[in-house]
Amino acid sequence: MATGQLFSKTTQALFYNYKQLPIQRMLDFDFLCGRETPSVAGIINPGSEGFQKLFFGQEEIAIPVHSTVEAACAAHPIADVFINFASFRSAAASSMSALKQPTIRVVAIIAEGVPESDTKQLIGFAKANNKVVIGPATVGGIQAGAFKIGDTAGTIDNIIQCKLYRPGSVGFVSKSGGMSNELYNTIARVTDGVYEGIAIGGDVFPGSTLSDHVLRFNNIPQVRMIVVLGELGGRDEYSLVEALKQGKINKPVVAWVSGTCATLFKSEVQFGHAGAKSGGEMESAQAKNQALRDAGAVVPTSYEAFEGAIKEAFEKLVSDGKTTPVKEITPPQIPEDLNIAIKSGKVRAPTHIISTISDDRGEEPCYAGVPMSSIVEQGLGVGDVISLLWFKRSLPRYCTRFIEICILLCADHGPCVSGAHNSIVTARAGKDLVSCLVSGLLTIGPRFGGAVDDAARYFKDAYDKGLTPYEFVESMKKKGIRVPGIGHRIKRGDNRDKRVELLQLYARENFPSVKYMEYAVQVETYTLSKANNLVLNVDGAIGSLFLDLLAGSGMFTKPEIDEIVDIGYLNGLFVLARSIGLIGHTFDQKRLKQPLYRHPWEDVLYTK
Repeated sequence: MATGQLFSKTTQALFYNYKQLPIQRMLDFDFLCGRETPSVAGIINPGSEGFQKLFFGQEEIAIPVHSTVEAACAAHPIADVFINFASFRSAAASSMSALKQPTIRVVAIIAEGVPESDTKQLIGFAKANNKVVIGPATVGGIQAGAFKIGDTAGTIDNIIQCKLYRPGSVGFVSKSGGMSNELYNTIARVTDGVYEGIAIGGDVFPGSTLSDHVLRFNNIPQVRMIVVLGELGGRDEYSLVEALKQGKINKPVVAWVSGTCATLFKSEVQFGHAGAKSGGEMESAQAKNQALRDAGAVVPTSYEAFEGAIKEAFEKLVSDGKTTPVKEITPPQIPEDLNIAIKSGKVRAPTHIISTISDDRGEEPCYAGVPMSSIVEQGLGVGDVISLLWFKRSLPRYCTRFIEICILLCADHGPCVSGAHNSIVTARAGKDLVSCLVSGLLTIGPRFGGAVDDAARYFKDAYDKGLTPYEFVESMKKKGIRVPGIGHRIKRGDNRDKRVELLQLYARENFPSVKYMEYAVQVETYTLSKANNLVLNVDGAIGSLFLDLLAGSGMFTKPEIDEIVDIGYLNGLFVLARSIGLIGHTFDQKRLKQPLYRHPWEDVLYTK
């Protein structure tokens, strides 16, 4: 067991099993104490590597994350404290790994219920190698103004109230972590505060004992008096009694063993901790209090009188000239986390993203205000979801059905078109699904898919201006622009595209108005007089009919329709539809286990 101070203002620790809150509390305490470097050097999270972002005052810092104890110790040789937040199942093994590292001097085990046989092995190894174990079942410890373990002393507000941001003159040791928080406050009220405080843990076999730390406090010059809080059960306090009798402790000791009320119960009662269960008269709180009193410790008559006894002992030190109360200082203000400040209404923070189509903050996601469960329960389809997410309103069923038909008809157009070809070649190169899909989607543009948007724009502009088909086509010709949505490589006036006929039939039977489509048909009549392949193609049919959907539904204003066409909603429809086919071609090639594609030489014109 160490004979002097465990921690200092330069102590650094390794934190096992990432827990954001206790680490941040340690860093906030560091800032409060004016430390120049954070006390957490590294984090050990089995199976993970990288960095965790946390705050050191106002500065955001990145703390390295290591996957093993060995790697962390090698990377941070100055860190000599191991704070173990592992569960009781793995705490012993990870603690032993840490104790075996030459750089680790102190191990704090937070978990409760670590098997006693494992704890005994840890204690034996630590003693044989002059190392310190605090716990199991501990919140850890603190050296005021220098270093603290995990959640010791609770919140920053409590730490400030207990004056733990600067060192006092009292060494304090307790079995209970919860009661140690209470005593930090008590000591701060009636003395100049704690110099160092340790909670040894409530398990039956703690890694270090009350007397271990009391003897250590006796060797620290800055500690002028010692406060001990024991509890019924076990015989740890008797080693302190022996040390007092043997004169090993020459500083005032104020002690109390809690659990005196146990005598009021007819049967044995365990008070919280595994070790807080009396195993006979000697382990009772009354017996231990009397033994400490007989050995020379100041022991009050009740817990209520404990504070007064601490106050009296400290005042006697001051009056005897054996100590001068530490001067009070003003600690720095800990910056408040933004999310906490927002919730408390202290600040207004601008947002970085605006979303008007969906919200996942409630019990279930909503599309344009419609709960996900409602969408399923009503039997709505993909067209309805597009209606909500793209148009932010529930379109009539004939509209959403038309959207679904467009997706069905545009899902694929064989393996030879540019998008499918790109996806196939990429799949045969062994790339992943997303890469294959993206390579196909990147070919979508004015010559592949983009004609849907352009057809809607030009047909709308011509119709709204009242141009005759002749005026429209000839004006486009003068500008050197082919009419989008007109023309096909295969189809002819006497061999129409079946997809166009299906769309036109559906619209005539279901749409209130098909004025834009009829205009497109009139344009087709004129262009067919020039060439038999200048037919209305599927892009032109979808583009003109989408205009009819928007205008005929009565749910969109003219500016809204103009914006929808300008933004490129129709291109989005083609992208969505064709993704289905591109994914299909990717799966098809992978399923067939096709080799890397190489274009045949005979299909290339090599020329100088």
